[in-house]
Amino acid sequence: MNSTARLVALACAGCAVLLTGCAVDGAPNPERRSSAVPGPTTTAAVAPDAAVRLADRYRRSGGTKDVYGIRRSSGPDGVPLVTVWTHKKDEDAARSFGDLKVSITSYLERHEGLSLERGYLMDVFGPDGSLLHRLDARP
Repeated sequence: MNSTARLVALACAGCAVLLTGCAVDGAPNPERRSSAVPGPTTTAAVAPDAAVRLADRYRRSGGTKDVYGIRRSSGPDGVPLVTVWTHKKDEDAARSFGDLKVSITSYLERHEGLSLERGYLMDVFGPDGSLLHRLDARP
């Protein structure tokens, strides 16, 4: 084997060794929960029809009048993902979000049969479609 062929073989072997150590997350581990909460950071300012109907039921039962959309979907590992559209801006963020999440999750459990046994994820979008709050309430 001439010196050029030897150098190429060595370079290829070295690259192969280096590349085998380059993994983003390694093999999936079902025991490990993703720390990233899924979902966009912006959305359309108009809630989908089904989300509008759910928000109407929520408001009729005494829920916050600023909520104009609520969508239930499945997040990672089947944990409920609740997406909320509100007319309210983010003035009193901590207090209003705390009240809102309790009001919505209580309604969904009592009236819509949603199980929060495994926790939930919640995204709240403002009137312009921007993300106001993102919560990971999994145990």
